[in-house]
Amino acid sequence: MDVRAAPFCVLFVCMGNICRSPTAHGVFRHKVALSGLQSQVRVDSAGTHNYHPGRAPDHRTQRHAALRGYDLSDLRARQMLAGDFERHDLVLAMDWDNLALAQALCPPEHARKVRRLTEFCQQFDSPVVPDPYYGGAAGFHEVLDLVEDACEGLLQHVRQQLQHRAQLRT
Repeated sequence: MDVRAAPFCVLFVCMGNICRSPTAHGVFRHKVALSGLQSQVRVDSAGTHNYHPGRAPDHRTQRHAALRGYDLSDLRARQMLAGDFERHDLVLAMDWDNLALAQALCPPEHARKVRRLTEFCQQFDSPVVPDPYYGGAAGFHEVLDLVEDACEGLLQHVRQQLQHRAQLRT
């Protein structure tokens, strides 16, 4: 398949793939669908650790996401694999620790793909999406605020990348 015609693939990464990365997965998937780009964009999520393989997102994550209209019930935790760097155009970590772990696993030829999700924030100025796991409801709201903001910026970036690919085909 011509790489320029392949879908643009985004992988969201956190530690266990049950709170932050599935939130980003669900939010971005929703925004992609609303924009009509679901045939051109693929969304996935994974954890740097294999703590919860096959588990659905944390019930608090699902509940808070549902309050904002995002259904995460079909998502299942998995560990990030070395092959993910070849399959995805962007690998977006939620924080510095998971960024470092992703960079350590990433083959050098794909290093440019590994970034922090919050680089795409437009309204909030936060270097990371903090882990809400050990906190209360406010942490899950903060995650959603940051993720929604970053996913808006990410969607603009992906649109630009798709336009660039389309120009390469002509």
